Amino acid sequence: MAHIETRAGGSAPQTQWFGATLTCAATITAALQQWRRTVARRAALADLTPDQLRDIGHPQTNRPVLVIKAGLITNLMSMR
Repeated sequence: MAHIETRAGGSAPQTQWFGATLTCAATITAALQQWRRTVARRAALADLTPDQLRDIGHPQTNRPVLVIKAGLITNLMSMR
């Protein structure tokens, strides 16, 4: 049979302010570094020409494309 120990205590565990502060500071520092890298990467890509972007294998930006089927105007005019 398993032995189970129960602990009856009325107080919550105390938080470790120093450790939590260090963790928070490290998280903020890492996020800022990642943001700076992203900004630098976007600035570098913005300076490149479409040919250079194709050379490095960077996908082209998605631009909206309007696809019109042949005979659409005829169909619309016939509905008038």
